Amino acid sequence: MAAVRITAPMEEEMPQKPKLLDDTESARAWWGKELRNWRNVRSLSSKGLGKRVHLSGTMIERIEKNERLCDAGLARRLDDALEAGGALRRLWRLVEEEAAGRSDDADSSVPVHRPAGRAGQADWVLDGYPPGLIDPGRGESPSVVRPEDIAQVLAAASVIAEWDNLYGGGGIVRSSLYGQLLWARGLLAADYPSALEADLFAAVGRLSVVLGASAFDAHEHEDATRLLRFGRWCAERADDWHLRAAALNWLARQSIWCGMPDEGLTHAEDGLVRADRLTPREQAMLHNARARAWAKMRRPGQALAAISRSDEVFGPARENEDVVWMSFYDDAQHHGDTGHAAFDLALLSGQSPAEATARLTKAMDGYTDAYVRSRALCGTKLATLIMATGDPGEALTVAHRALDELGRLRSNRAVEDVMDLSKECRRHADDAEVVALRERIAAAVRS
Repeated sequence: MAAVRITAPMEEEMPQKPKLLDDTESARAWWGKELRNWRNVRSLSSKGLGKRVHLSGTMIERIEKNERLCDAGLARRLDDALEAGGALRRLWRLVEEEAAGRSDDADSSVPVHRPAGRAGQADWVLDGYPPGLIDPGRGESPSVVRPEDIAQVLAAASVIAEWDNLYGGGGIVRSSLYGQLLWARGLLAADYPSALEADLFAAVGRLSVVLGASAFDAHEHEDATRLLRFGRWCAERADDWHLRAAALNWLARQSIWCGMPDEGLTHAEDGLVRADRLTPREQAMLHNARARAWAKMRRPGQALAAISRSDEVFGPARENEDVVWMSFYDDAQHHGDTGHAAFDLALLSGQSPAEATARLTKAMDGYTDAYVRSRALCGTKLATLIMATGDPGEALTVAHRALDELGRLRSNRAVEDVMDLSKECRRHADDAEVVALRERIAAAVRS
Protein backbone atom coordinates (compact mmCIF):
# COMPACT_ATOMS: atom_id res chain seq x y z
CA MET A 1 0.00 0.00 0.00
CA ALA A 2 1.34 3.37 -0.93
CA ALA A 3 2.23 5.53 2.01
CA VAL A 4 -0.05 8.41 2.65
CA ARG A 5 1.67 11.64 3.55
CA ILE A 6 -0.20 13.74 6.04
CA THR A 7 0.84 17.34 6.01
CA ALA A 8 -0.03 20.03 8.48
CA PRO A 9 -2.10 22.91 7.16
CA MET A 10 -0.05 25.84 5.96
CA GLU A 11 0.35 28.59 8.48
CA GLU A 12 -1.23 31.25 6.26
CA GLU A 13 -4.43 29.21 6.09
CA MET A 14 -4.92 29.53 9.83
CA PRO A 15 -7.14 32.40 10.95
CA GLN A 16 -5.09 35.32 12.13
CA LYS A 17 -5.83 37.01 15.42
CA PRO A 18 -5.79 40.79 15.40
CA LYS A 19 -2.45 42.14 16.56
CA LEU A 20 -2.53 43.25 20.18
CA LEU A 21 -2.01 46.98 20.30
CA ASP A 22 0.16 48.65 22.93
CA ASP A 23 -1.42 52.00 23.68
CA THR A 24 1.43 52.98 26.01
CA GLU A 25 4.01 53.41 23.23
CA SER A 26 2.87 56.86 22.18
CA ALA A 27 -0.17 59.06 21.75
CA ARG A 28 -0.34 57.93 18.12
CA ALA A 29 -0.39 54.27 19.22
CA TRP A 30 -3.14 55.10 21.70
CA TRP A 31 -5.10 56.80 18.92
CA GLY A 32 -4.73 53.73 16.68
CA LYS A 33 -6.06 51.46 19.39
CA GLU A 34 -9.03 53.74 19.97
CA LEU A 35 -9.71 53.72 16.22
CA ARG A 36 -9.91 49.92 16.31
CA ASN A 37 -12.12 50.06 19.42
CA TRP A 38 -14.58 52.39 17.71
CA ARG A 39 -14.56 50.25 14.58
CA ASN A 40 -15.41 47.19 16.67
CA VAL A 41 -18.16 49.08 18.51
CA ARG A 42 -19.73 49.90 15.15
CA SER A 43 -19.29 46.26 14.00
CA LEU A 44 -17.32 47.38 10.97
CA SER A 45 -14.57 45.44 9.25
CA SER A 46 -11.42 47.30 8.30
CA LYS A 47 -12.54 47.03 4.68
CA GLY A 48 -15.98 48.40 5.53
CA LEU A 49 -14.51 51.41 7.31
CA GLY A 50 -12.02 51.89 4.49
CA LYS A 51 -14.81 52.20 1.96
CA ARG A 52 -16.35 55.04 3.96
CA VAL A 53 -13.16 57.09 3.85
CA HIS A 54 -11.81 55.93 0.47
CA LEU A 55 -8.96 53.80 1.85
CA SER A 56 -8.17 50.12 1.61
CA GLY A 57 -8.87 47.82 4.54
CA THR A 58 -5.14 47.11 4.74
CA MET A 59 -4.43 50.82 5.14
CA ILE A 60 -6.96 51.06 8.01
CA GLU A 61 -5.27 48.14 9.76
CA ARG A 62 -1.83 49.71 9.34
CA ILE A 63 -3.06 52.99 10.81
CA GLU A 64 -4.52 51.10 13.78
CA LYS A 65 -1.18 49.34 14.32
CA ASN A 66 0.73 52.64 14.00
CA GLU A 67 2.52 51.31 10.92
CA ARG A 68 1.27 54.04 8.58
CA LEU A 69 0.82 57.73 9.25
CA CYS A 70 -2.52 59.45 9.64
CA ASP A 71 -3.14 63.20 9.56
CA ALA A 72 -5.67 65.56 11.10
CA GLY A 73 -7.92 65.57 8.04
CA LEU A 74 -8.14 61.78 7.92
CA ALA A 75 -8.67 61.66 11.70
CA ARG A 76 -11.72 63.92 11.27
CA ARG A 77 -13.09 61.77 8.46
CA LEU A 78 -12.66 58.60 10.49
CA ASP A 79 -14.38 60.21 13.47
CA ASP A 80 -17.32 61.14 11.24
CA ALA A 81 -17.44 57.74 9.54
CA LEU A 82 -17.56 55.97 12.91
CA GLU A 83 -19.95 58.51 14.45
CA ALA A 84 -17.54 58.81 17.35
CA GLY A 85 -18.97 62.15 18.42
CA GLY A 86 -15.64 63.93 18.31
CA ALA A 87 -13.79 61.43 20.53
CA LEU A 88 -11.17 60.63 17.89
CA ARG A 89 -10.83 64.29 16.94
CA ARG A 90 -10.16 65.26 20.55
CA LEU A 91 -7.66 62.46 21.05
CA TRP A 92 -5.85 63.51 17.88
CA ARG A 93 -4.92 66.78 19.62
CA LEU A 94 -2.74 64.73 21.99
CA VAL A 95 -1.01 63.17 18.98
CA GLU A 96 -0.26 66.63 17.60
CA GLU A 97 0.89 67.91 21.01
CA GLU A 98 3.24 64.94 21.41
CA ALA A 99 4.65 65.46 17.91
CA ALA A 100 5.17 69.16 18.59
CA GLY A 101 6.94 68.36 21.86
CA ARG A 102 9.33 65.97 20.16
CA SER A 103 10.07 68.58 17.52
CA ASP A 104 10.89 71.16 20.19
CA ASP A 105 13.23 68.74 21.95
CA ALA A 106 15.05 67.79 18.75
CA ASP A 107 18.25 69.41 17.53
CA SER A 108 17.18 72.53 15.68
CA SER A 109 20.06 72.33 13.22
CA VAL A 110 18.97 71.48 9.68
CA PRO A 111 21.08 69.12 7.58
CA VAL A 112 22.06 70.74 4.33
CA HIS A 113 23.65 69.56 1.12
CA ARG A 114 26.32 71.42 -0.84
CA PRO A 115 26.58 69.87 -4.29
CA ALA A 116 29.92 70.10 -6.11
CA GLY A 117 30.46 72.94 -8.53
CA ARG A 118 28.27 75.41 -6.64
CA ALA A 119 30.74 77.22 -4.45
CA GLY A 120 29.29 80.40 -3.04
CA GLN A 121 25.72 79.31 -3.66
CA ALA A 122 23.16 79.26 -0.86
CA ASP A 123 22.78 75.98 1.04
CA TRP A 124 19.93 73.80 -0.15
CA VAL A 125 17.88 71.94 2.42
CA LEU A 126 17.09 68.44 1.19
CA ASP A 127 14.96 67.24 4.07
CA GLY A 128 12.18 69.71 3.30
CA TYR A 129 9.96 67.20 1.54
CA PRO A 130 7.45 65.20 3.59
CA PRO A 131 9.12 62.69 5.94
CA GLY A 132 8.24 59.06 5.34
CA LEU A 133 7.36 59.79 1.73
CA ILE A 134 8.38 56.32 0.67
CA ASP A 135 9.46 53.20 2.48
CA PRO A 136 13.20 52.55 2.81
CA GLY A 137 14.55 50.34 0.08
CA ARG A 138 17.53 49.55 -2.06
CA GLY A 139 18.39 52.00 -4.76
CA GLU A 140 21.64 53.40 -6.00
CA SER A 141 21.28 56.85 -7.48
CA PRO A 142 24.28 58.36 -9.28
CA SER A 143 26.75 60.35 -7.21
CA VAL A 144 26.87 63.00 -9.95
CA VAL A 145 23.81 64.04 -11.94
CA ARG A 146 24.05 64.27 -15.73
CA PRO A 147 21.47 65.69 -18.17
CA GLU A 148 20.82 62.10 -19.25
CA ASP A 149 19.66 61.24 -15.72
CA ILE A 150 17.13 64.05 -15.79
CA ALA A 151 15.93 62.89 -19.20
CA GLN A 152 15.50 59.39 -17.77
CA VAL A 153 13.29 60.67 -14.94
CA LEU A 154 11.10 62.57 -17.41
CA ALA A 155 10.87 59.50 -19.65
CA ALA A 156 9.74 57.40 -16.67
CA ALA A 157 7.08 59.98 -15.83
CA SER A 158 5.80 59.91 -19.41
CA VAL A 159 5.62 56.12 -19.53
CA ILE A 160 3.82 55.86 -16.17
CA ALA A 161 1.34 58.57 -17.18
CA GLU A 162 0.63 56.64 -20.38
CA TRP A 163 0.13 53.37 -18.50
CA ASP A 164 -2.03 55.11 -15.93
CA ASN A 165 -4.37 56.46 -18.61
CA LEU A 166 -4.57 53.07 -20.31
CA TYR A 167 -4.75 50.71 -17.35
CA GLY A 168 -5.57 52.72 -14.24
CA GLY A 169 -3.53 53.36 -11.11
CA GLY A 170 -3.45 49.75 -9.85
CA GLY A 171 -1.54 46.77 -11.14
CA ILE A 172 1.86 47.31 -12.73
CA VAL A 173 1.63 51.09 -12.37
CA ARG A 174 1.23 50.84 -8.62
CA SER A 175 3.95 48.21 -8.18
CA SER A 176 6.53 50.36 -9.98
CA LEU A 177 5.99 53.42 -7.82
CA TYR A 178 8.44 53.21 -4.94
CA GLY A 179 11.59 52.10 -6.71
CA GLN A 180 11.41 54.77 -9.37
CA LEU A 181 10.78 57.59 -6.95
CA LEU A 182 13.48 56.39 -4.58
CA TRP A 183 16.02 56.52 -7.42
CA ALA A 184 14.80 59.89 -8.65
CA ARG A 185 14.72 61.44 -5.20
CA GLY A 186 18.27 60.24 -4.65
CA LEU A 187 19.38 62.54 -7.46
CA LEU A 188 18.53 65.53 -5.27
CA ALA A 189 21.20 64.41 -2.80
CA ALA A 190 23.84 63.95 -5.49
CA ASP A 191 26.27 66.48 -6.90
CA TYR A 192 24.99 68.52 -9.80
CA PRO A 193 26.03 71.75 -11.51
CA SER A 194 23.89 74.78 -10.79
CA ALA A 195 22.84 74.93 -14.44
CA LEU A 196 20.89 71.66 -13.96
CA GLU A 197 19.26 72.63 -10.68
CA ALA A 198 15.85 73.81 -11.93
CA ASP A 199 15.52 71.02 -14.49
CA LEU A 200 16.41 68.39 -11.91
CA PHE A 201 13.84 69.51 -9.34
CA ALA A 202 11.21 69.92 -12.05
CA ALA A 203 11.82 66.40 -13.39
CA VAL A 204 11.67 64.75 -9.97
CA GLY A 205 8.59 66.80 -9.14
CA ARG A 206 6.94 65.77 -12.40
CA LEU A 207 7.49 62.09 -11.62
CA SER A 208 6.11 62.58 -8.13
CA VAL A 209 2.95 64.27 -9.43
CA VAL A 210 2.37 61.46 -11.95
CA LEU A 211 2.82 58.84 -9.24
CA GLY A 212 0.58 60.82 -6.88
CA ALA A 213 -2.21 60.98 -9.44
CA SER A 214 -1.85 57.23 -10.00
CA ALA A 215 -1.97 56.52 -6.25
CA PHE A 216 -5.14 58.63 -6.05
CA ASP A 217 -6.72 56.45 -8.73
CA ALA A 218 -5.77 53.37 -6.71
CA HIS A 219 -7.37 54.90 -3.58
CA GLU A 220 -4.01 54.97 -1.79
CA HIS A 221 -4.85 58.44 -0.58
CA GLU A 222 -2.18 58.86 2.08
CA ASP A 223 0.54 58.06 -0.44
CA ALA A 224 -1.14 60.25 -3.05
CA THR A 225 -1.19 63.25 -0.73
CA ARG A 226 2.49 62.87 0.16
CA LEU A 227 3.53 62.42 -3.44
CA LEU A 228 1.53 65.40 -4.68
CA ARG A 229 2.79 67.63 -1.89
CA PHE A 230 6.34 66.54 -2.66
CA GLY A 231 5.71 67.34 -6.32
CA ARG A 232 4.52 70.80 -5.38
CA TRP A 233 7.58 71.30 -3.17
CA CYS A 234 9.87 70.36 -6.07
CA ALA A 235 7.95 72.67 -8.42
CA GLU A 236 8.41 75.61 -6.08
CA ARG A 237 12.12 74.81 -5.72
CA ALA A 238 12.39 74.84 -9.50
CA ASP A 239 10.24 77.98 -9.78
CA ASP A 240 8.07 75.96 -12.17
CA TRP A 241 4.59 77.44 -12.06
CA HIS A 242 3.24 74.97 -14.62
CA LEU A 243 4.21 71.96 -12.51
CA ARG A 244 2.92 73.68 -9.38
CA ALA A 245 -0.47 74.15 -11.07
CA ALA A 246 -0.57 70.45 -11.97
CA ALA A 247 0.23 69.37 -8.41
CA LEU A 248 -2.42 71.65 -6.93
CA ASN A 249 -4.97 70.52 -9.52
CA TRP A 250 -4.51 66.89 -8.45
CA LEU A 251 -4.54 67.80 -4.76
CA ALA A 252 -7.82 69.62 -5.38
CA ARG A 253 -9.37 66.72 -7.27
CA GLN A 254 -8.30 64.22 -4.62
CA SER A 255 -9.71 66.31 -1.77
CA ILE A 256 -13.02 66.73 -3.60
CA TRP A 257 -13.22 62.99 -4.31
CA CYS A 258 -12.56 62.24 -0.62
CA GLY A 259 -15.47 64.40 0.49
CA MET A 260 -13.52 67.54 1.33
CA PRO A 261 -14.62 70.01 -1.35
CA ASP A 262 -13.74 73.06 0.73
CA GLU A 263 -10.13 71.87 0.98
CA GLY A 264 -10.20 71.10 -2.75
CA LEU A 265 -11.41 74.60 -3.52
CA THR A 266 -8.53 76.02 -1.49
CA HIS A 267 -6.00 74.02 -3.50
CA ALA A 268 -7.55 75.10 -6.80
CA GLU A 269 -7.58 78.77 -5.87
CA ASP A 270 -4.03 78.50 -4.55
CA GLY A 271 -3.06 77.28 -8.01
CA LEU A 272 -4.63 80.36 -9.56
CA VAL A 273 -2.85 82.85 -7.29
CA ARG A 274 -0.64 83.97 -10.18
CA ALA A 275 -2.83 83.01 -13.12
CA ASP A 276 -0.85 85.36 -15.34
CA ARG A 277 2.00 82.84 -15.23
CA LEU A 278 -0.19 79.98 -16.45
CA THR A 279 -1.40 79.06 -19.93
CA PRO A 280 -5.12 79.13 -20.82
CA ARG A 281 -5.34 75.33 -20.51
CA GLU A 282 -3.76 75.37 -17.05
CA GLN A 283 -6.13 78.09 -15.90
CA ALA A 284 -9.13 76.21 -17.32
CA MET A 285 -8.01 73.04 -15.56
CA LEU A 286 -7.96 74.78 -12.18
CA HIS A 287 -11.29 76.53 -12.78
CA ASN A 288 -12.75 73.08 -13.47
CA ALA A 289 -11.54 71.96 -10.05
CA ARG A 290 -13.25 75.00 -8.54
CA ALA A 291 -16.45 74.13 -10.38
CA ARG A 292 -16.40 70.57 -9.08
CA ALA A 293 -15.79 71.76 -5.52
CA TRP A 294 -18.66 74.25 -5.66
CA ALA A 295 -20.95 71.61 -7.18
CA LYS A 296 -20.18 69.16 -4.37
CA MET A 297 -20.99 71.92 -1.87
CA ARG A 298 -24.37 72.37 -3.63
CA ARG A 299 -23.56 75.92 -4.65
CA PRO A 300 -24.92 75.97 -8.22
CA GLY A 301 -24.38 79.68 -8.80
CA GLN A 302 -20.68 79.52 -8.02
CA ALA A 303 -20.25 76.21 -9.86
CA LEU A 304 -21.88 77.51 -13.04
CA ALA A 305 -19.78 80.68 -12.85
CA ALA A 306 -16.62 78.56 -12.55
CA ILE A 307 -17.64 76.44 -15.56
CA SER A 308 -18.30 79.59 -17.54
CA ARG A 309 -14.93 81.02 -16.53
CA SER A 310 -13.22 77.78 -17.55
CA ASP A 311 -14.85 77.95 -20.98
CA GLU A 312 -13.82 81.58 -21.30
CA VAL A 313 -10.13 81.06 -20.54
CA PHE A 314 -9.94 77.81 -22.56
CA GLY A 315 -11.23 79.50 -25.70
CA PRO A 316 -8.00 81.36 -26.65
CA ALA A 317 -5.77 78.31 -26.04
CA ARG A 318 -3.24 77.79 -28.83
CA GLU A 319 -1.32 74.75 -29.96
CA ASN A 320 2.23 74.25 -28.70
CA GLU A 321 2.07 76.88 -25.96
CA ASP A 322 1.98 74.33 -23.10
CA VAL A 323 4.56 72.02 -21.62
CA VAL A 324 4.56 68.62 -23.31
CA TRP A 325 2.75 66.78 -20.55
CA MET A 326 -0.21 69.18 -20.69
CA SER A 327 -1.13 67.72 -24.07
CA PHE A 328 -3.75 65.58 -22.31
CA TYR A 329 -5.82 68.71 -21.73
CA ASP A 330 -7.56 68.95 -25.08
CA ASP A 331 -11.15 69.66 -26.05
CA ALA A 332 -12.30 66.24 -24.86
CA GLN A 333 -10.65 66.65 -21.45
CA HIS A 334 -12.11 70.14 -21.06
CA HIS A 335 -15.63 68.93 -21.74
CA GLY A 336 -15.10 65.88 -19.54
CA ASP A 337 -13.97 67.93 -16.55
CA THR A 338 -16.71 70.51 -16.89
CA GLY A 339 -19.17 67.68 -17.55
CA HIS A 340 -18.31 66.07 -14.21
CA ALA A 341 -19.10 69.32 -12.43
CA ALA A 342 -22.38 69.69 -14.35
CA PHE A 343 -23.19 66.07 -13.47
CA ASP A 344 -22.99 66.86 -9.76
CA LEU A 345 -25.12 69.95 -10.26
CA ALA A 346 -27.82 67.87 -11.95
CA LEU A 347 -27.94 65.14 -9.31
CA LEU A 348 -27.17 67.15 -6.16
CA SER A 349 -28.80 70.51 -6.88
CA GLY A 350 -31.60 69.63 -9.28
CA GLN A 351 -30.15 71.50 -12.25
CA SER A 352 -31.19 70.46 -15.75
CA PRO A 353 -29.20 67.40 -16.91
CA ALA A 354 -28.94 68.79 -20.45
CA GLU A 355 -25.66 70.63 -19.87
CA ALA A 356 -23.97 67.63 -18.27
CA THR A 357 -25.30 65.26 -20.93
CA ALA A 358 -23.97 67.43 -23.77
CA ARG A 359 -20.53 67.90 -22.22
CA LEU A 360 -20.03 64.26 -21.22
CA THR A 361 -21.17 63.07 -24.65
CA LYS A 362 -18.74 65.40 -26.40
CA ALA A 363 -15.94 64.22 -24.13
CA MET A 364 -16.66 60.54 -24.80
CA ASP A 365 -16.68 61.12 -28.53
CA GLY A 366 -13.44 63.07 -28.38
CA TYR A 367 -11.25 60.84 -26.22
CA THR A 368 -8.78 58.70 -28.15
CA ASP A 369 -7.86 55.13 -27.24
CA ALA A 370 -4.89 56.50 -25.28
CA TYR A 371 -7.33 57.73 -22.62
CA VAL A 372 -9.40 54.65 -21.86
CA ARG A 373 -9.95 55.51 -18.22
CA SER A 374 -11.13 59.05 -18.91
CA ARG A 375 -13.56 57.77 -21.52
CA ALA A 376 -14.84 55.08 -19.16
CA LEU A 377 -15.31 57.56 -16.31
CA CYS A 378 -17.28 59.93 -18.55
CA GLY A 379 -19.35 57.07 -19.91
CA THR A 380 -20.22 55.82 -16.45
CA LYS A 381 -21.25 59.31 -15.33
CA LEU A 382 -23.36 59.79 -18.45
CA ALA A 383 -25.06 56.41 -18.01
CA THR A 384 -25.76 57.22 -14.35
CA LEU A 385 -27.23 60.59 -15.24
CA ILE A 386 -29.49 59.16 -17.95
CA MET A 387 -30.55 56.28 -15.69
CA ALA A 388 -31.53 58.82 -13.01
CA THR A 389 -33.26 61.40 -15.21
CA GLY A 390 -34.02 59.93 -18.63
CA ASP A 391 -34.59 56.80 -20.68
CA PRO A 392 -33.10 53.65 -19.09
CA GLY A 393 -32.83 52.05 -22.53
CA GLU A 394 -30.50 54.82 -23.66
CA ALA A 395 -28.56 54.52 -20.40
CA LEU A 396 -28.03 50.79 -21.00
CA THR A 397 -26.21 51.38 -24.29
CA VAL A 398 -23.83 53.90 -22.71
CA ALA A 399 -23.33 51.78 -19.60
CA HIS A 400 -22.36 48.62 -21.46
CA ARG A 401 -19.82 50.54 -23.51
CA ALA A 402 -18.30 51.95 -20.32
CA LEU A 403 -18.18 48.49 -18.75
CA ASP A 404 -16.38 47.12 -21.79
CA GLU A 405 -13.63 49.64 -21.11
CA LEU A 406 -13.72 49.18 -17.35
CA GLY A 407 -12.61 45.59 -17.91
CA ARG A 408 -9.27 46.92 -19.20
CA LEU A 409 -8.59 48.98 -16.09
CA ARG A 410 -7.31 48.63 -12.55
CA SER A 411 -8.96 51.79 -11.27
CA ASN A 412 -10.72 52.13 -7.94
CA ARG A 413 -12.15 55.46 -9.04
CA ALA A 414 -13.82 53.73 -11.99
CA VAL A 415 -15.12 50.97 -9.72
CA GLU A 416 -16.66 53.47 -7.32
CA ASP A 417 -18.36 55.33 -10.16
CA VAL A 418 -19.81 52.13 -11.60
CA MET A 419 -21.16 51.19 -8.17
CA ASP A 420 -22.99 54.54 -8.12
CA LEU A 421 -24.45 53.59 -11.48
CA SER A 422 -25.67 50.33 -9.99
CA LYS A 423 -27.46 52.25 -7.22
CA GLU A 424 -29.30 54.38 -9.77
CA CYS A 425 -30.41 51.18 -11.53
CA ARG A 426 -32.52 50.27 -8.50
CA ARG A 427 -35.24 52.68 -9.58
CA HIS A 428 -35.80 50.42 -12.60
CA ALA A 429 -35.89 47.11 -10.72
CA ASP A 430 -38.77 45.86 -12.88
CA ASP A 431 -36.74 46.17 -16.09
CA ALA A 432 -35.03 42.85 -16.91
CA GLU A 433 -32.27 44.50 -18.96
CA VAL A 434 -31.46 46.89 -16.14
CA VAL A 435 -31.35 43.96 -13.71
CA ALA A 436 -28.92 42.22 -16.08
CA LEU A 437 -26.78 45.36 -16.15
CA ARG A 438 -26.59 45.37 -12.35
CA GLU A 439 -25.49 41.74 -12.44
CA ARG A 440 -22.78 42.59 -14.93
CA ILE A 441 -21.62 45.47 -12.74
CA ALA A 442 -21.45 43.19 -9.71
CA ALA A 443 -19.36 40.67 -11.67
CA ALA A 444 -17.05 43.43 -12.93
CA VAL A 445 -16.51 44.81 -9.43
CA ARG A 446 -15.72 41.34 -8.04
CA SER A 447 -13.09 40.78 -10.68
